[in-house]
Amino acid sequence: MTLHRPHGTLSTAAEVIHLMPEDAGWIYTGLRVMRIEAGWVHTIETGEFEAFVLPLAGSLTVEVDDERYELQGRDSVFTRVTDFAYVPRDASVVLSSEDGCEVALPMARCEKRLTPKYGPADGVPVEVRGSGNATRQVTNFGTPGVWDHADKLNACELITPDGNWSSYPPHKHDSSEPCEVENEEIYYFRIADRDGVTPSRTGFGFHRTYTDDGTIDEDVTVRDGDVFLIPRGYHGPCVAAPGYPMYYLNVLAGPGDERSMAFCDDPAHTWVRDSWATQELDPRCPVTTAEGRVK
Repeated sequence: MTLHRPHGTLSTAAEVIHLMPEDAGWIYTGLRVMRIEAGWVHTIETGEFEAFVLPLAGSLTVEVDDERYELQGRDSVFTRVTDFAYVPRDASVVLSSEDGCEVALPMARCEKRLTPKYGPADGVPVEVRGSGNATRQVTNFGTPGVWDHADKLNACELITPDGNWSSYPPHKHDSSEPCEVENEEIYYFRIADRDGVTPSRTGFGFHRTYTDDGTIDEDVTVRDGDVFLIPRGYHGPCVAAPGYPMYYLNVLAGPGDERSMAFCDDPAHTWVRDSWATQELDPRCPVTTAEGRVK
């Protein structure tokens, strides 16, 4: 299986990314990213999948099950926390945008059909995690305990200031001991240009995924629009190159009866967490809120 999917390798005629579980070689987790031109209407049949509708750039309207949601988006993923919507399985979802937009649909194959629901940006908690050069922002829009209106789907956004490390210490959520939760995970990367706001293929970062037995051992350069698949094993760090802030969307789902994003550190590196107590938080975090950029 090819775990690193560079920008353009998952495109269809209408979508920037069309990644279904079968494409990844697993069962539950998927991701679609599409551009909706100004005045254009796009209808999606969700089938077996629940999904979040998450604006990446621009604003859009979502119509589903006689509900209509106006999602106030953002100029880019580096400028603001956004409104979003939850849409259920077995639904026809109509997406439209007056001015055009780019939108992500993190998805999970599920069994229960829930009702649609609107998620306002001002209800999304922003967490600063880590310390020192491992300080990063976690935007918990679709995580258990914050957003419980989902059957299998978990999702969050991270912003790593340029030069910092995130997804660190390396961790896993798979069926191996001592982990209690098994999840398939997608990382979808956006990399800002030198202005810190505009996504661009110029910048880059690094990502690592590995297993104890060495069957997976990947150190890759990631650029704007790339996808990395985590079927199992430890993942991290993600490193933003100096000058180029890094964003990624995490999408997780698995066979458990209860949604969870629990993880197990690589025991060789978990000591790093204790070192944060003596370090200062990077003042660049948080980077964004529902009101916009903080600094």
